Amino acid sequence: EPVPGGPAPAEEPAPRAVPADLDYDGRVIAGISASPGVSIGPLWKFQREELTVAETAPDPEAQHRRLDQALAAAAADLRNLHEEFWKKAGAAKAAIFKAHQELLDDPEMVAEAHALIDRGKSAGWAWRAVYEERAGTLAQLADPLLAGRAADLSDVGRRVLRLLAVVTESVAALPDHPVILLAEDLEPSDTAKLDPARVLGLCTAGGGATSHTAIIARSLDIPAVVAAGPSVLDLENGRAAILDGDGGVLVADPSERDRGRAAEARVKVGERREAERLDRYKPAITTDGKRVEVAANISDPAEAVQAVEAGGEGVGLMRTEFLFLQRDLPPDEEEQFAAYQTMVRAMNGLPIILRTLDIGGDKNVPYLRMPAEGNPFLGVRGIRLCFEREDLFRTQLRAMLRASVEGPVRIMYPMIAVPAELERAKAITEAVRRELNVPPVELGIMIEVPSAVMMADRLAREVSFFSIGTNDLTQYVLAMDRLHPVLAPQADGLHPAVLRMVERTVEAARRAGIWVGACGGVAGDPAGAVLLAGLGVAELSVAIPAVASVKARLRAIAMADAERTAREALDCADAAEVRALVRHRFADAGGLS
Repeated sequence: EPVPGGPAPAEEPAPRAVPADLDYDGRVIAGISASPGVSIGPLWKFQREELTVAETAPDPEAQHRRLDQALAAAAADLRNLHEEFWKKAGAAKAAIFKAHQELLDDPEMVAEAHALIDRGKSAGWAWRAVYEERAGTLAQLADPLLAGRAADLSDVGRRVLRLLAVVTESVAALPDHPVILLAEDLEPSDTAKLDPARVLGLCTAGGGATSHTAIIARSLDIPAVVAAGPSVLDLENGRAAILDGDGGVLVADPSERDRGRAAEARVKVGERREAERLDRYKPAITTDGKRVEVAANISDPAEAVQAVEAGGEGVGLMRTEFLFLQRDLPPDEEEQFAAYQTMVRAMNGLPIILRTLDIGGDKNVPYLRMPAEGNPFLGVRGIRLCFEREDLFRTQLRAMLRASVEGPVRIMYPMIAVPAELERAKAITEAVRRELNVPPVELGIMIEVPSAVMMADRLAREVSFFSIGTNDLTQYVLAMDRLHPVLAPQADGLHPAVLRMVERTVEAARRAGIWVGACGGVAGDPAGAVLLAGLGVAELSVAIPAVASVKARLRAIAMADAERTAREALDCADAAEVRALVRHRFADAGGLS
């Protein structure tokens, strides 16, 4: 059992010291907090199916073909997983499967496997030998980020191996009651398939807080503790436990007092969420009388109703991509008009911002026939694609402008980098509007490229509003691909460099007399909401489940304090220092981290 705060074996990630305020009677196994929350329930060890392969095969040519076919099928499966999870949890979370596709493209691994087939081995045996050896080497590395990629390589390897196995022997699935899951290390695709209703929490022997498993656990709102050491696997199925995702510990055989305190913690969170839910329609007015609008980000018509019911004061970002993905032909004007009209009507007079198509070379959209790009985030995406396919752009604008007759629609262009792009987009929009003979609508742009920030004073004269896309702005400012398997966890939107970009954008907008919103992940982050408001962002557009809590958080603080803290944050060295500053300053506001 790891000693709290003590040294760990070299091959295990160093466990976090048990915080002093964690006072449990049961057996405490310390790990690293990977996803917040507290769960109480029986333990259950996660097991995968067993894959069996023959070592040798008589026909090398047939085995070469089998391996190539399995690799192609696994790549197609990963593309589908990426697309599905992108819609379910967003691009950053889905990037895990994008990274897995890249691992499959390793020519050295494939060549080594084919060389073993030439020596008489079966395709399955050869592939397993190669990927297990690579994963084993990675797992031994001292750098926890690189060691964490071993689970990804194993996941990809098994995906191909399943298609080559001679025998696939299934083992017992999860029981029919909720459990706290124990595992050596869950692979990302394992975690993505988990049903939150059946899984109370996750505890893994290996892994790290920046692993893909941890990222997906957070997106599914499942408490998780990782890097708890091999001793967790000695705990038998059915044994009572508490998983404290906030404290980063697993407590086996909890006492009645432990259970009571854990239940109390769960109740407090539940009570806070219920209080937020009851007050969800109240405006977010700070204690010193300043109002911040809180809107919702949505991705399909059904979510428009949910956004209003959640307390959203409008829709700050309607991602229209859902209409264009997973189909062989683009949606026509009538299909788009019906979708937009449904959403506008559901808003019942509240404003909705419709963003024009924001797709790039990282999306597999057959009818766009876009060539694969070495760096799709620096390629033809957003407004650039709209100009490449002006036919699609005009059709979408017609549908949006027709729907605008039903209620307050605002149109927003993504990925504007220079004034000439905005000028061209506005000209096309105006031409379409004149054809339809409908009243003008408010036009705005996403601020997500550093050049747009630097030219914000010019751009602000041409639009009614800005909306800061903090996810993309962060990756472009820090030069860290937010889908990169190693760098993504460090691409924190609360980095002072990003906050300084926000400050500059708000200042330019203020001088031009227009308002600024934010619709990236930082807006729904506990500390991010406070800092953006303090920097002068007038509207925060967040995921539907976060609307009520963000409004409650803003009602609990004074804008003067938020402004003072934001000014200090600009002088911090990094995101960790910014977060510590906010946590210290608003310790009594609850939920700030």
